[in-house]
This record gives sequence, structure tokens and C-alpha cells, in this order.
Amino acid sequence: MHNRLKQIIYLLGWLFLILSGLLLVPLMYSVILGETDSVTHAFIYSALLSLSIALICLGFRPNENVQLKLSGGMILCAFAWIGISIVGGLPFIFGIGASFVDAFFESVSGFTTTGITVFTGLDSMSLPILLWRGLIQWVGGLGILTFFLFVTFQNEGDIWQLFAAESHKINTSRPVPNVFRTIKIFWGVYAIFSLTELIVLLLLGMPVFDAVIHSLTTLSTGGFSNHDASIGHYAAEGFQNAALIEYAITFFMALGGMNFLMHYYWLTRQYKTVITDDETRGYIRIIVLFTFLVVLSIYVGQTSSSGFESIFRRTIFQVVSLITSTGFGTVDIGSAFFPALAKQLFIILMIIGGCVGSTAGGVKIVRTLVIAKLYRRELKRVYLPRGAVVPILLNGTPIENNEVLKIAGLFYIWIMLILVGSGITALFSDLDAFAAISGMASAVGNMGPFYFSVSKMGSLSPVIKYTYIFGMLAGRLEMLPMFVIFQRLAWRSLNR
Repeated sequence: MHNRLKQIIYLLGWLFLILSGLLLVPLMYSVILGETDSVTHAFIYSALLSLSIALICLGFRPNENVQLKLSGGMILCAFAWIGISIVGGLPFIFGIGASFVDAFFESVSGFTTTGITVFTGLDSMSLPILLWRGLIQWVGGLGILTFFLFVTFQNEGDIWQLFAAESHKINTSRPVPNVFRTIKIFWGVYAIFSLTELIVLLLLGMPVFDAVIHSLTTLSTGGFSNHDASIGHYAAEGFQNAALIEYAITFFMALGGMNFLMHYYWLTRQYKTVITDDETRGYIRIIVLFTFLVVLSIYVGQTSSSGFESIFRRTIFQVVSLITSTGFGTVDIGSAFFPALAKQLFIILMIIGGCVGSTAGGVKIVRTLVIAKLYRRELKRVYLPRGAVVPILLNGTPIENNEVLKIAGLFYIWIMLILVGSGITALFSDLDAFAAISGMASAVGNMGPFYFSVSKMGSLSPVIKYTYIFGMLAGRLEMLPMFVIFQRLAWRSLNR
């Protein structure tokens, strides 16, 4: 076996070792609560299996130091997410009797922070199982591989290849030259914001367990809640500070959807960099514009008799929840509260998504801006002299044509994957065209909400569920890693 293939297997071993350690967290909580044997044993079996896989893989240590290529990094990335998601779904099989496809689906949805769930009855579900759902979303927020690199120090070259294979980036910009320090900064900011949200939610009177779960799944823009009604549970149950809880979660969702470099610059008082950033300004403008349009559509359509504050709060919550791909809800997006125009705008938000370098899904705002600038450039070329140079600028810096072509290609694959997945959904279900598109768009965009019920999602054909699983992984990994593993030349490159 070639050393580069051994290296991939060896690094997978470290990932499964870390996963076995993560499984101890809900296991200890289960023991403290005195949970049923089935739940406690679910985490014991899962941790032991993960540990066994880790020990086997670690036996493939390369005979010599080899540099991991980008193609190798992408192959490792794809198999890491698939393997970790399979083992991460075992507690759902052993603990609550879920089928393999449902457990795999829920785990992928968690790690990719998509937030689509096939489970109902969350309000009465085992607390350690709910904690595991929240924990995998928090770990998956900045990426399984970046978490791995954060807790283990590998070769600097390998770190960059893995970071590049998994990260949502248009270029290689980072706050400091050293990649490991960059990852530490990202996780430091992530942890601080998560802890801050936990404190805020506790001060607003949210129960401790609820606050822990929602602080794990908000900054990660994951959207798993421990209530079937999601964040709408608190208003429905008459919580005194339900409105303030909604505003607080809206704020932290918005932070999760921003480029974490901007958070670093803001915390280090580099305010001008944040204020002048094209993507950050575009992000804020989209939130403001879409909130205005949805509120306007509600008033024109007269779909709600609530006061302005209530309509505004529910609208901005849903707009931020969708653009950040969090997927929390206070009102079902398929309900009559939101008129037809609002539902169409929500689909657009599912495709656009948040900022690069964030925990959000979607095509990303910066890529949408580049595609819009590309269209304007081609329009100018119609009336400008043939030899005129019309660069595409981002933050005042020209973007190389290769990067522009890469973005255009990614956008094409993104749309085609949604169309193919929607067709498969329509073929193997009785969903209408709009609902079928919303399901696959939600999966590929790592969003969560869709225009049919959770119970309906749970009853869909396994063919559709596996299609969504592929879509969730492809969307989270920026497409390339999931397609590279099917390229023979990529595997051959490991032997060079």
C-alpha cells in the first residue's frame, strides 16, 4: 500500500479516536441522569466501535513522512465526513431504535449543520440523545477536520491541505500566516460567542438544558432544537421573555452567518476592515431588504392581524434563520402567515446562504456578488472597446479569472444538483414541484426548513433520503470533495 493512502487511513484513525472521546460526553450525562440502559449502552457501544476503528486505522502509520496533496486532502475530507456521520448515527439506532437510513440522515444533518430532522416527539426524547444532536452540530459548525486540527497538531503542510479541502473560502485569506493559529482564532471566537449566548439565554429565563442545546446549535447555524415547535415553543408555552429570546437568537444566528475573520477583526478593533468589507455589507443589505419585502408582502396579502412588532420579529427571525442556514423557526414557513411572495423569497435565501468563512451554508454571498459583477462586466463589454480591461473587483482588489470561472462552475453544479435531487424527490414521492424543490434546496444549502411536514420527511423513500444525504455532504464540503472521490485520476495521484 502506498504511503499516501496509508497516511489518509492513519489520519482517519485520529478522527475516529476524537469521535470516541466526544461520545463520552452524552455517555457521562446519561450516567448522571440515570437514563435507561438502552440509551447508556447506545453511547458505550458507539464509543467502543469508534475506538476500535481508530485503533485499526492508526496501525496504518506511513513508513515515512509524506506531504498530503490537495487531492488526498479532499479524499480524506469526504471519507471523514461519511465515516464520522455513520458512526455518529449509531446512538440513534441503539438508543431510540431508528433505522440505519434515518440515523445516518440525522447524523449527516447534524454534522453538516443542515438541521433537517426525521425525528418527531423531541419534547419527550431522551436528554442525552438530544445533547448528542446538539453537540454534533456544534462540532460540525466550523468543520470536523478543523476541530481535529484544533485538538491535534499535525504537519503544517497537511494542516493547510485539510483546511483548504473543507473550508468555505474564496481565497486563502487568514488573520495570521500560520494556519494552526488561524484555526485556534476561529475556534476561540466560536467558543466565546457560544458561551456568551448561553449566558444571555439563561439570563432571559430559558431552562438550563434548553439554553445549552440552543447555544450549541445557533452559532453553528445548525438549527436542531429540543422542541418540535423549535423556538416557537417559548411563545406557545407563554414564557415571559419569549420575544426577547427570539431577538437574542436572531442576533447570534446573524453572528454565525458572518465571516469569522470579520469577528476577529472587530474584536481586535480593526473596525474599518469590517465596515468596508463588500460581503459583510451585502449580507446586512440582504437581511434588511428581504425583511422589508416579506413584511410588505404580509401587509399587502393581509395574512396576519398581528401588530407590527410581532410581524417584524417573526419576519426578521425567519429571514436571518434562512440566510444563515440555521433553520430555527417561530412560524412554519409553509403556513398561511407567509404569503406566496415570502415563500419564493425564502427559496432565494436558501440558495444564497451566508458569508464565506462562516458556519452558514448556501452558495455564499461573496460568490453571488462575483456572479452579479460578472454579468455587469459582460454587459459593459457590449459597448466598450474590444480591448478594454474590465476587472471584477472585490474589496477593491481584482479577482483572477480562474477564480471567477471556479465560482461560476460551482454555482452551476449547485443548481444542477438541486434540480436533479428535486426530480428524484418528485419521482419517488407525491410531493408537488414546489415542495420537492424546497426539500433538495434545503439539503444542498444546509438549511433545514422545507415546504412539507417533518413527519412527511420521515416517511419519504430511502432513495430520497440518500439523495438528500449526498446533497447535504456536497453542499457542506463545497461540492469538490464529494465528486473527487469518483475521479480515478485523483486516486492515481496518491501513488505519485
